[in-house]
Amino acid sequence: MSDATTEQLCILTVHAHPDDEASKGAGTIARYNAEGIRTVLVCCTGGEEGDILNPAMDRPEVIENLQAVRRAELDAAAEAIGYDQVHMLGYRDSGMPESDANFHEDCFAAAELDEAVDRLVRLLRLERPQVIVTYPEDQGSYQHPDHLRVYDITHPAVDRAANAEYRPELGEPWAVTKIYYSSWSRARIRARHDAFLEHGIESPYDEGWFERPDSDHKITSRVNIEGFMHVRREGLLAHATQIDPESTFWFGLPHHVEDRLHPWDDYRLARGPEWAGAPEDDLFAGIRERIGASG
Repeated sequence: MSDATTEQLCILTVHAHPDDEASKGAGTIARYNAEGIRTVLVCCTGGEEGDILNPAMDRPEVIENLQAVRRAELDAAAEAIGYDQVHMLGYRDSGMPESDANFHEDCFAAAELDEAVDRLVRLLRLERPQVIVTYPEDQGSYQHPDHLRVYDITHPAVDRAANAEYRPELGEPWAVTKIYYSSWSRARIRARHDAFLEHGIESPYDEGWFERPDSDHKITSRVNIEGFMHVRREGLLAHATQIDPESTFWFGLPHHVEDRLHPWDDYRLARGPEWAGAPEDDLFAGIRERIGASG
């Protein structure tokens, strides 16, 4: 079986909808792409149920062709961020909890679990990533069915992809070394909230944000994205139907302020070598060394 010490470095992210790749870890992908590491996105749905949040895009021709529009937006965002490859897992957006879309026969949440897992197995064996970034089981107050389903398929797909006896027609077995969960840290939220107030701008963070459990102690990895902070903005703006360019939440702070507030992407190591207790500064920590030693 091939393993993580014999191939080019590769990071693969598993996201639910077009625009998730821009809001979560875009700077990390841009940094690794700039280093020559292969960067791969798996987008599980087409985002067909997304609301049009930008008034300028709320037009009949957009609404009637939303799936195609969102795919074009995804391609533009992926290029801005620095993804080398985008794979669509091929499911329909399941919509928000308890919506009619939850029951659409082609939606991700209603898909047969083994089939969805095996679609991801095929992509893992094809792309051969050492590192995967995905979502945690506990997603707090945001219980979107598609985000929960991303968690449901990722770990079993990693197990099956490494099993040499499992469905050889899906490709040569491949062992992923690490799985990380992207994290929107309390430290980032606090820094942004304080900056809004200091600049006389109404903060988009109300008290509810700070009543949520503080899980920063679970962060194991902090990737420095200085020089790549702009990439998230560019990626978000590429999703013109989903992101209002006048949004205070995303764009309310001056760029020079935003870029120095929290120039890191935060992660939790979910699977891989035992965490040493101090934040890593590289999701490929330990992997680069082994590949170098085997080369």
